[in-house]
Amino acid sequence: MQINTQTAPISRAAHWAGHIISTLPALFLLCDGAMKLIKPAPIVEATVRLGYPESVIVPLGIALTMSTVLYLIPGTSVFGAILLTGYLGGAVATHVRIGEGWFPISFPIILAILLWGGLYLRDYRMRALIPLRS
Repeated sequence: MQINTQTAPISRAAHWAGHIISTLPALFLLCDGAMKLIKPAPIVEATVRLGYPESVIVPLGIALTMSTVLYLIPGTSVFGAILLTGYLGGAVATHVRIGEGWFPISFPIILAILLWGGLYLRDYRMRALIPLRS
C-alpha cells in the first residue's frame, strides 16, 4: 500500500513568512548561546540562580549555538528543530522546578512554536509530515 505524500507547492509568501518567523527566534537563541560562551556576570548569576553550576554554562552555550546553526541550515533544519525543542523543554522544566511565573515558563514554549511554525511554512517536508486540512 502506497501513501500519497505529495503536498501543494509552497507559495512565495508562505516561504518568506516561514523564513522571517524562523529567523526571529533563531537570532534570539544565537545571542543567548553567544552570551553563554562569553559568560558575562549577569549570565553567570542567572544560571547559578536557576540551580546550575557555573561549569555548565559554556557547554550549554555550545549545545545551543550548534543546535541553532543546524536549524538555520536547510538540509539539517528538522534535526536542529528537534534538538532545540529538547533544549527549550529543559528550559521550561527548569523554570517550573524553581516556581517562576508564567512568562519564564511560557517564553521557551513560544520560541518552540515559532521555530516549528516557521519551519512548517518554509519546508515542504514538514507539510508532508503534518498535512493540515483546510
